[in-house]
Amino acid sequence: MVEKTGRPGYLQIADDLRAQIRGGSLAPGTPLPSTAQLAEQYDASLSVVKMAVGILRNEGLVIGQQGKGVFVRDTDAAPAADLASEVTELRSAVRDLSERLARVEEQLATSTTRRSGRSNR
Repeated sequence: MVEKTGRPGYLQIADDLRAQIRGGSLAPGTPLPSTAQLAEQYDASLSVVKMAVGILRNEGLVIGQQGKGVFVRDTDAAPAADLASEVTELRSAVRDLSERLARVEEQLATSTTRRSGRSNR
């Protein structure tokens, strides 16, 4: 199935599997064929097939279950996270924690300075 078009085989395989998932021929909960079966079906190496499946995992279309296989995700029940908004939220939280830590450190420094000034008198 992988054609010599200049487009990498793993992208062609990922495109085809993606189309099957979005078209409904690979329904949510359906296991993907094994890596060996996909390699035979697409006349590609195991590593090329693994790269294609990895792309689909990164896109949130499939999920691996240790010892069971790779399954089509139910994208309605568990939508893929919006990574950009999560990164923005994390940055904001880190910034807030940094500001709070700076205030605590300043209070500790002030408190220590006052105590050492009193004990020297």
